[in-house]
Amino acid sequence: MSGPRSPRALPPGGREGARQCCAARFAAAAVKQPPPLPRQRRCRPRAGMSGPGGSRALELLRGLPKVSLANLRPSPGSKKKEKRRGRGRYGGRKCGRGHKGERQRGNRPRLGFEGGQTPFYLAIPKYGFNEGHSFRRQYQPLSLQKLQYLIDLGRVDPTQPIDLTQLTNARGVTVQPLKRDYGVQLVEEGADIFSAKVNIEVQRASELAIATIEKNGGVITTSFYDPRSLEILIKPVVFFLRGQPIPKRMLPPEDLVRYYTDANNRGYLADPSKVEEARLELAKKYGYSLPDITKDELFKMLSTRKDPRQIFFGLAPGWVVNMADKKILKPTDERLLKYYSS
Repeated sequence: MSGPRSPRALPPGGREGARQCCAARFAAAAVKQPPPLPRQRRCRPRAGMSGPGGSRALELLRGLPKVSLANLRPSPGSKKKEKRRGRGRYGGRKCGRGHKGERQRGNRPRLGFEGGQTPFYLAIPKYGFNEGHSFRRQYQPLSLQKLQYLIDLGRVDPTQPIDLTQLTNARGVTVQPLKRDYGVQLVEEGADIFSAKVNIEVQRASELAIATIEKNGGVITTSFYDPRSLEILIKPVVFFLRGQPIPKRMLPPEDLVRYYTDANNRGYLADPSKVEEARLELAKKYGYSLPDITKDELFKMLSTRKDPRQIFFGLAPGWVVNMADKKILKPTDERLLKYYSS
């Protein structure tokens, strides 16, 4: 009787049978195929992405990492870098504040304190360089070059009298009565290129600017406007919509009477005969021949003047402008006529 079979014993047929058995097992394993992978949805390009640029963009998007909290960063410049100051752990041994005392403890003295001695602003005598600064009148500068520029662009019509209403509507100057502006000062910048013939009214003017205007056959007048009249002059539509009568223009204060009665300044209160003499003297001084405006075709426009109590050209004090009906209402009562004509 034979004993139990050894595990190392070869199957019937010897080594050749073992080789055939192993080959059959490997052949069966090779025949088996892996299970099919699930079908993946192919990304269809949207409209406008079908070209070579669109496919390149899609390929780039496939390779980019997904947005997550791990790769989010603040926008550049949205966070200001902390400035390291000499306090706490940032300043070294003494934190940048030196030794003990008020400077180390942050209890600094007030500005201007000089350790107990009399400060310089009390030791030096006081001079009135800025005395009355808050009450000084200011005049916005308007150069002849800027005036010629506005005329060339068609913003200012030289065939009509020019005053602050035309200059502010043309955006040539900005006047703010609440900031102590009292009008416009005509300066001589651009006198060599100014060639227009105008009838202009300003509040102040330099001598060379006056000579340039008159050399071209124009006329210039300097006149004063009180703050209320100035506000009405630069914003006429706002005033007309209120339905109020046009007020009288106030006369200049005492310190300006001499300026506006001087013919050399072409003041509106000066004697007309003296103004003509001053025109001739200025022409002799600068060496030009004064044109005769009486023979000019625009003589009517050049000779137009405002009454000292008048604010607008062609509109007398006391009149009411009706913007809705486009009419002008004039007073008929004798007391009103006497008041507005005085």
